[in-house]
Amino acid sequence: MGQKKLQRFAEIKNFSNVLEYPAGMKGQWKNFFKNSNPITLELACGKGEYAVGLGRIHGDRNFIGLDIKGNRLWVGAKKALDEGLTNIAFIRTQIEKINDYFAEGEVSEIWITFPDPQLRISKAKKRLTHPRFLRLYQAIVGSNGVINLKTDSPDLYQFTKQVINLFELDLLEDFEDINAKNEIGDDLKIKTHYEKLDIARSNRIHYLKFCLNKPLPVHADEQLKQLLIEEEID
Repeated sequence: MGQKKLQRFAEIKNFSNVLEYPAGMKGQWKNFFKNSNPITLELACGKGEYAVGLGRIHGDRNFIGLDIKGNRLWVGAKKALDEGLTNIAFIRTQIEKINDYFAEGEVSEIWITFPDPQLRISKAKKRLTHPRFLRLYQAIVGSNGVINLKTDSPDLYQFTKQVINLFELDLLEDFEDINAKNEIGDDLKIKTHYEKLDIARSNRIHYLKFCLNKPLPVHADEQLKQLLIEEEID
């Protein structure tokens, strides 16, 4: 591991806005932020550009970025500290563990920004909008929780629409290409490091906003799997 990474790992241990595998935080975020403002969670946040960007825009909300890469978290955490943004925090942990850190209904909204699309069908369960993950999210956002997906991957965009349709979730917004819109809200103007790279080389940024307002029965996962297999054959 490089000296720079080691230095950052050491520094974030003393950052007041970074918690690593925190114990006893479930249901306690009001005490951490010292207010009862709604909490928005950014998953796989990387350098935390979205958590910081949203925190700048919405001073009346709290934002938490979550990622396993401590050297990346350092970037966003340092910016938040330097700018005195006390409504932003970061958790270093795996996404699969989020139910250990939040009580039911403690999170009101989730952002998933430019995640690995896991293009191989055999890895579909690793996609962050797969129902396997949506059930984890539903346990902390409740029945009215909102999920935002921003991606340059047309495959992940279409897959997520399949999930929304299969489980009959409420689709609140669907932009096939944000860049083609004449007007977009400030939240969508925030750009991450990966957005600027345009890894998918699609020249499009897709956006979906939907509500986890319906049950997510496990047996429907097999239907989703079959749909993917049929598409691959076609």
